[in-house]
Amino acid sequence: MSLKKEKNNSTPDYTKILDHIIKYIETSRLHAFAQINKILLKTYWEIGKTLSENASYGKSVVKRLSFDLNQKYPKSKGYSVTNLWNMKRFYETYNNLQTLCEYEKLQPLAGELVFNVSWTNHVLIMDKTSSMEEKIYYLKMCIKERWSKRELKRQIDSSLFERYMLVDTPKKVTALIPKHATKDIVKHFKDEYVLEFLNLKKEYSEQELENAILNNLKDFFLEFGKSFTYIGSQYLIEIGGRENRIDLLFYHRVLKCLVAVDLKIGEFKAEFVGQMQKYLAALDEKVRLDDEKESIGLILCKSKNHEEVRFALAKTLSPVKVATYRTKLPDKKLILKRLENIKITDLKQ
Repeated sequence: MSLKKEKNNSTPDYTKILDHIIKYIETSRLHAFAQINKILLKTYWEIGKTLSENASYGKSVVKRLSFDLNQKYPKSKGYSVTNLWNMKRFYETYNNLQTLCEYEKLQPLAGELVFNVSWTNHVLIMDKTSSMEEKIYYLKMCIKERWSKRELKRQIDSSLFERYMLVDTPKKVTALIPKHATKDIVKHFKDEYVLEFLNLKKEYSEQELENAILNNLKDFFLEFGKSFTYIGSQYLIEIGGRENRIDLLFYHRVLKCLVAVDLKIGEFKAEFVGQMQKYLAALDEKVRLDDEKESIGLILCKSKNHEEVRFALAKTLSPVKVATYRTKLPDKKLILKRLENIKITDLKQ
């Protein structure tokens, strides 16, 4: 009897101990993997440097080197002819770290960018991107979102970088948004989301859109960012004795706040903002915890007029973002053409 009582009394303390140890082990494993990956990349860098500095020997040397290294290290799969050429390309792509740094004043971070991304992701970025600016963008996103190769490929195929480049400058889009909201919104939310994985029909309702998102939450979080966690759909919140339902409610682990998402299958209308502000005020008063920051609203529409968005958000008291979505992958050629037109216009000015 006394033994049973003692065991029950010790359970809360034991749970804390177990959770602490598990957390430490998981953190250690991630750190160990990161270190192994960094060592591997530095090894590939040195091999690539050697090949680059002795490029005059040609293909026959690379082929012979591949054979000898595989004989020496039979359990390793990294010394194929193709991978050796990739190592050479890896070194030559990033060998001038000063050039790499110039884009965003990355002097202290250049090494972190190169050596903290998996090798498979590096090969994919080298294969599927062209400019250094684009490479840096995807390297940074790989580190931030911890993308797998499949996840990175999907983002590149969806023209994420080009869409990012096409977003109106923050001064244009957020000039009239309250300053306390601007920083977090611009940094953590996109101007457009690609939801091709929903496999929606040509015509669909808001309920069908919501159901498709719920059935594909894993891909949805890939597009929105891994910092989101799901709380509920048609989230019920009572206001003035009446039931109000928020289409989707998430929690953002980085911002440490609730994120209410309102789904619209048509064009943005100014009245959407008033409704969202009501939701956010109610969430902050009735749901938000003391240590959480103020809730953020995301109005997701099929289309929007930027000027109407600006004026609709001009006097908002709560942080609200209006974004659009598309249900098919964008045509990369059209996006690149649009980018080129913008560059030409800038030159003329």
